[in-house]
Amino acid sequence: MTSPSRQNKAAKMPDETSASTWATIEQVFAALEAPLLAYARRLLGNSGTAEDIVQDAFMKLHTQFDQVRTPQPWLYRTVHNLAVDHQRRTNRITLLGDSPNEEEIPTMDPQPLPDEQIARWEGIGLVRLVLETLDDRSRELIRLRFNEDLSYKEISIRMGITVGNVGYLLHHALKTMAVELDRTGATQ
Repeated sequence: MTSPSRQNKAAKMPDETSASTWATIEQVFAALEAPLLAYARRLLGNSGTAEDIVQDAFMKLHTQFDQVRTPQPWLYRTVHNLAVDHQRRTNRITLLGDSPNEEEIPTMDPQPLPDEQIARWEGIGLVRLVLETLDDRSRELIRLRFNEDLSYKEISIRMGITVGNVGYLLHHALKTMAVELDRTGATQ
């Protein structure tokens, strides 16, 4: 039976991967076992060890299920940490070219872990907010330099200012942004 607080959260967050949709550890296991095994296999290159790591992660979750609000990122992070610990303990580094059957070892998942992706989105949002506080000329300088990847000379021609002035203005715009981001705690 689910607690009233879990039922209320379920009504607020319809996302299938949210903690509130999984009232039991069995539901979490059914939804996440296969993707966690695939993730662990990519990290370790060994199906047997991957199964052990995922099982350990679920055992850890089982002992603290009521305290874990978001099981999916928690499990991915736990599997990652257990895999790293296993690699350290066995002091084994598996290079892709060293495998007798390279097709069995998939490449690393290019996607960041869910909590890393959320932190990245928050950081991008903060940078965008700080960018909006700059004057139009500074925003245009930053756009030309970083979005269009123009050189200082190309920017000077497009904006009608000297190359030295481009560097000076760009430096101060970026410094202003850095101070503001530091003030908001984004750079810590």
